[in-house]
Amino acid sequence: MNCRTSTIPLIVTIFSVLAMAVAPSRAADSPPNIVLILCDNLGYGDIEPFGSEKHRTPHLNQLTKNGRKFTHFYSASGVCTPSRAALMTGCYPQRVDMAITDGAVLRPVSPIGLNPQEWTIAEHMQQAGYSTAAFGKWHLGDQPPFLPTSQGFDHYEGIPYSDDMTPREGQIWPPLPLMKNTEVVSAPVDRNLLTRDLNRAACDWIREHKDEPFFVYMPECMPGSTRAPFASDDFRGKSKNGPWGDSIEELDWSVGQVVKTLEELGLTEKTLLIWTSDNGAPRRNPEQGSNGPLGGWGYTTHEGGQRVPCIMSWPGTIPAGTECDELTTMMDFYPTFVGLSGAPLKSDARRDGHDILGLMTGKENESPYEAFYYYQMDQLQAVRAGEWKLFLPIETRPRSANDRTRQQPEQLYNVAKDPGETNDVADQHPEIVKRLTALAAKGRKMLGDRGEPSDQVRPHGIFENPQPILLQR
Repeated sequence: MNCRTSTIPLIVTIFSVLAMAVAPSRAADSPPNIVLILCDNLGYGDIEPFGSEKHRTPHLNQLTKNGRKFTHFYSASGVCTPSRAALMTGCYPQRVDMAITDGAVLRPVSPIGLNPQEWTIAEHMQQAGYSTAAFGKWHLGDQPPFLPTSQGFDHYEGIPYSDDMTPREGQIWPPLPLMKNTEVVSAPVDRNLLTRDLNRAACDWIREHKDEPFFVYMPECMPGSTRAPFASDDFRGKSKNGPWGDSIEELDWSVGQVVKTLEELGLTEKTLLIWTSDNGAPRRNPEQGSNGPLGGWGYTTHEGGQRVPCIMSWPGTIPAGTECDELTTMMDFYPTFVGLSGAPLKSDARRDGHDILGLMTGKENESPYEAFYYYQMDQLQAVRAGEWKLFLPIETRPRSANDRTRQQPEQLYNVAKDPGETNDVADQHPEIVKRLTALAAKGRKMLGDRGEPSDQVRPHGIFENPQPILLQR
């Protein structure tokens, strides 16, 4: 496996190489602005650059032509709270004790959240002189010490947890709040307007901070977790794939508006723009999202649960129209952004991610990972090294009270050649099974496993007597 140039016109390839030769040290000369867009539950095969034939995504098509597509990019979890904790800390969620909170994910009015003692990626960017803002779904704790403005963001607008966490029978939850910093400005929020309104707020904020380095985190609220995702009037009922498709086509519009804003301000070549998803599309009946050609669904440790689409663009620094098929993860954002910021890291806490600027620019062509570990909550279920993925012979942990355990046999897949995980070749490669089993033991010692705690885990935060977030009239 390696990072390679896609099949594009030769003149574009030559131009990209020349641009890299002219400005190889841009990251060192002036720290870039960073815009990180994270969709919610969007699948690997849900956009045209990754094979969708159902959804129209012209802006993502153009972003791909102008940037680099990462085809073996992973979330650190198949569900949202742990994956977002990994992004914010550069750690496996197990290391920061966010793999199990109120079950698989945080719920409203929880006493648990990302520990304020963790030094987040946003706090580092703040300390490095960046203005920081977040717009969208947070889901790392809804109590005061856990909210974005307490975790490194100067400004926040969005919802504190998933779009489906609304009052219902058996759950005394508050109306879904739209927050601005620490105050509720609307409840219940009109979910049809979340993508549109938060995008406009983000673009306005970028305009206001155009003359200073900025880090903008846009954790989009869609397609979300409801059975029928939301979209504004301009997109509702317009796609070929019902509400799911409507929401994705509006998300494509959203990234297009960000690109347009950067172009208008003359910031395109000064800005690293990353677009990805927190985990794969969940299984629905009938099907809505797609993780094709990967096997499995979101909320699992199959490829479709944790391998997600990722596009990075930074004209003049990231070569246009290229592709990287080396293993990279969401945990890599932290050390990479630290390196780009030019400021020393004010924390010696153990991180699991790697600086992947070399893979982004094409100057390196080998994954920094000896192994990648797939966890279901606190249970290690699989490990990947190079092209090979080993499912461990275990009784799987249920995700919820409605789930059940099952016997998972030992299985080995070459996920570079067989991303659908259809051809188990464990019997043919006992030496590879042995090597990956040893790597699993190494990961278990480092991060723990069900019933086998690790002393390398840092505790999550606890807030006594949590209160619902309510609109103050």
